[in-house]
Amino acid sequence: MEIRFAQSDQEILDCWEVVKELRPYLVSPQQYLEQVKEMMQDGYQLLYVSVKAGEDKKAVSFAGFRNMHMLHTGKMIYIDDLGTLSDHRGQGYGSQLLDYIFQLAKDTGKATVHLDSGYHRNTAHRLYLSKGFVLGSHHFVKRF
Repeated sequence: MEIRFAQSDQEILDCWEVVKELRPYLVSPQQYLEQVKEMMQDGYQLLYVSVKAGEDKKAVSFAGFRNMHMLHTGKMIYIDDLGTLSDHRGQGYGSQLLDYIFQLAKDTGKATVHLDSGYHRNTAHRLYLSKGFVLGSHHFVKRF
């Protein structure tokens, strides 16, 4: 198992399968690549776990996050995305990504790590609570 930052187009595309499972509305690998590259210009970082699959390596879990600074939180890391391929869940990959991000936050002087999660993701919520997250707020959205 290896944790890496996706930086090249190929590394971003290597994460397509696991990202697509979490975000099924994404249209195509090319559209996803373009969107991630645009988000990276705004500070988005893509971290992933790869495991040996035969002769190759395969991305099985990923986290997308950004560094932020807000009046109500101070300096923080916000996790936009966190997912693991369904056939690789329960092996600790999401937990290891969170631990990596927690250490990164500490090393870079962040006060907190934040994320939002859909109401239906009960298994993910158990992980977040076991990692010390608390339910700190309601997240409201106004769509246009």
